[in-house]
Amino acid sequence: MAGGAQFIRAEAGERYEVFHTDCPARDMVDHVTSRWGIWVLISLRSNDLRFYELRESIQGISEKMLAQTLRTLVQDGLVWREVAPTTPPQVTYGLTEFGRDVGEPLTELFDRITRRLSARSAG
Repeated sequence: MAGGAQFIRAEAGERYEVFHTDCPARDMVDHVTSRWGIWVLISLRSNDLRFYELRESIQGISEKMLAQTLRTLVQDGLVWREVAPTTPPQVTYGLTEFGRDVGEPLTELFDRITRRLSARSAG
């Protein structure tokens, strides 16, 4: 028991009970599909980026929200973080293998939507 919530780990080959409020997989889905989580994963899909580059690529995100979102995605194992010992420190982010795997369907969804919108505006 952790904080009154019972966490049941899935055995190999089994699935988590994602519709149960205490399911750890549910938290990760919430992080990935959060307002900014999706945009971070899509922004990192093809390049590793420094913090300021991510901030510039995701219009409308504040530094605070970007930092919180990145912290959560790093904790979830979707994004890696590397700090270069320079002055000031250069912090670079990229997708882990798991992050690329999770981000692939999001990228496909994003691409389908933009193709559909382009076709609609052209036609």
